[in-house]
Amino acid sequence: MQGRQRPGNEPWRIGVLFARNGCTSEVERTQLFGTLLAVEEINAAGGVNGREIVPIVYEPGSASMSYVYLARKLMVEDGVTSIFGCYTSASRKAIMPVVERFNGLLWYPTPYEGFEASPNVIYTGAAPNQTIVKLCSYLMRVYGPRFFLIGSDYVYPRQTNRFLREYLVSQGGSVAAEHYVDIHAPRRDFEPIVRAIRNSGADVIFSTVVGQGTSHLYQAYADAGLDPKRIPIASLTTTEAEINAMGCDVGEAHITAACYFESIQGSTNASFVSRFKKRYGEQAAPNVCAETAYFQIYLFAQALEKAGTLDTDVLRPYVLGSSIDAPQGRVSISETGHADLWTRIGRANRAGGFDLVVESQGPVLADPFFLCGPVE
Repeated sequence: MQGRQRPGNEPWRIGVLFARNGCTSEVERTQLFGTLLAVEEINAAGGVNGREIVPIVYEPGSASMSYVYLARKLMVEDGVTSIFGCYTSASRKAIMPVVERFNGLLWYPTPYEGFEASPNVIYTGAAPNQTIVKLCSYLMRVYGPRFFLIGSDYVYPRQTNRFLREYLVSQGGSVAAEHYVDIHAPRRDFEPIVRAIRNSGADVIFSTVVGQGTSHLYQAYADAGLDPKRIPIASLTTTEAEINAMGCDVGEAHITAACYFESIQGSTNASFVSRFKKRYGEQAAPNVCAETAYFQIYLFAQALEKAGTLDTDVLRPYVLGSSIDAPQGRVSISETGHADLWTRIGRANRAGGFDLVVESQGPVLADPFFLCGPVE
């Protein structure tokens, strides 16, 4: 806890909560990989102020209440103040009261729905304005203005679709239909939705389906014989991990907007990809969630070196305003605790990666409350 003092030669202990089992484990496993790779690299270089970072890793199993129990265990029993974890917004929102009560710091590396700012959270995943604005413009220009929305039934998809719907209408577009499925929905539940897509006259399918449902949606789409070159599935949550899980042929030609893709050119990313594959195997593909989980550990270590303590009240000011050269490019943390990130749009290819079709010239400022309007 905050007041607990440790001898100067003891390691820095952090909490790590990413699922290796359950419906979102496919992507959370990549977040765990990115986190542990960064920790190993920092420790191999001498740690922080001569002290190792020691991750205390628990298995939440993709269940929101498990994150709550384990976050409390980390903070109360293990004396941890910084927790790196959560994929879904449901799990983030579930543990925030615990983190806030014990004045910890949650480092959250997942794109989210915005409209939130907590002094106890560092949001390194993209806010909606960093992905949806350019994605919507691109889709309307290339495919058409009529969107079919489908998402998993929890806070992130519903709030993201609200943002998209308002922005789409402001640009002269329209929503053909809007459907939600349980996050644990079996493949058969997607078949009537794909039939509805076929009959809707939509130009684009916008998906905020997460977890195993992502594969179910794309496979049902492929089984129905729909053509992604004419009516693609566009997503903020379908990464290299999901494309490889569903089958590269199934995912080919569909669209994703993210701040990072494995295919980004440049020596910094090439080195990161090489180290990632050396550590986890040639078939392991780093994705946007792995990359943000990776660079946020480096941001943490950079702030910790200056602060010299894990006390949140001392550490957090060193995080705000900090920046680092991440695999995606230079990123910074704003005064609201959000990351200024790059905007990219990729089209999935048959090799399981993404070909870039749109790329920002630099990082896009995080605007979680969308106060500034669209930035092109």
